[in-house]
Amino acid sequence: MSFEIPGVLWRRDPQGAEVPLVFDSPHSGSHYPQDFQFCCSLDVLRTAEDTYVDELYTAAPRFGATLIGALFPRSYLDANRAADDLDITLLDDEPWPSPLRPSHKTRAGLGLVRRVARTGTPIYDRKLSVAEILARIERYHAPYHRVLEEACSRLHRKFDVVWHVNCHSMPSHRSGKKGGQCADFVLGDRDGTTCEPEFTEYTAGVLRNLGYTVRVNEVYKGVEIVKRQGRPAERRHSLQIEVDRALYMNQKTLQKTEGFAQLQTDICALVDALRSYTSVRLDKTMRTAADD
Repeated sequence: MSFEIPGVLWRRDPQGAEVPLVFDSPHSGSHYPQDFQFCCSLDVLRTAEDTYVDELYTAAPRFGATLIGALFPRSYLDANRAADDLDITLLDDEPWPSPLRPSHKTRAGLGLVRRVARTGTPIYDRKLSVAEILARIERYHAPYHRVLEEACSRLHRKFDVVWHVNCHSMPSHRSGKKGGQCADFVLGDRDGTTCEPEFTEYTAGVLRNLGYTVRVNEVYKGVEIVKRQGRPAERRHSLQIEVDRALYMNQKTLQKTEGFAQLQTDICALVDALRSYTSVRLDKTMRTAADD
């Protein structure tokens, strides 16, 4: 079964036995809305995309997990930013209707609505109206978070626990070989606040056993999505995964490289391992409950 809001998002539901595991890719969208009206080149703008990340995890429903992906581009509206994480310099003279809390990323032009592309190139040659930005939040940001929340909450009600994985890619400055100066994967749990440490450690261990280098909470700690979904005390666990783009794509042309197929195979193995992790944890919980 699948669900889609045209131009906004899609959800692929589990095939076979369902497990309390949700993956989402909020930055892979490449459907550019007609009202975007950006002034830079599309090639520059597309550098903000987590290109192909949704494809890397496409097997997740086969293992009983739910998979959700955004269709709209991150440069138009970033689902991984809070709705009040807005750059006031983008606005025309009309005041924003509520207090804003811009983060350091927003002050650099990379907030809810981006002011610049990664290269520092301005995205707009105009100011944006309050009504324009509010419409983007209502049309794209709110539905994405609602669908993700509904999926996680439904599984939590069913299993009394849920594990969520927020999937991203990160720019690379190396050749694409494993074991270079930078890590192949960076895991983020906001310094241990969004999921049980065992889940982070297990995920890191699986990736290392596959031959990848892994770092935890270095540079990429997780932002709005894992912050919202990660409530370990309530048995709601959320982990961000960043993968080095050089492992699977040409960062200039955005074309897949020969490494894509191998990485996709390895991520499939990761998803299978995480499915096993959730099953084992559920079995232990059920046995403990029975003993009590």
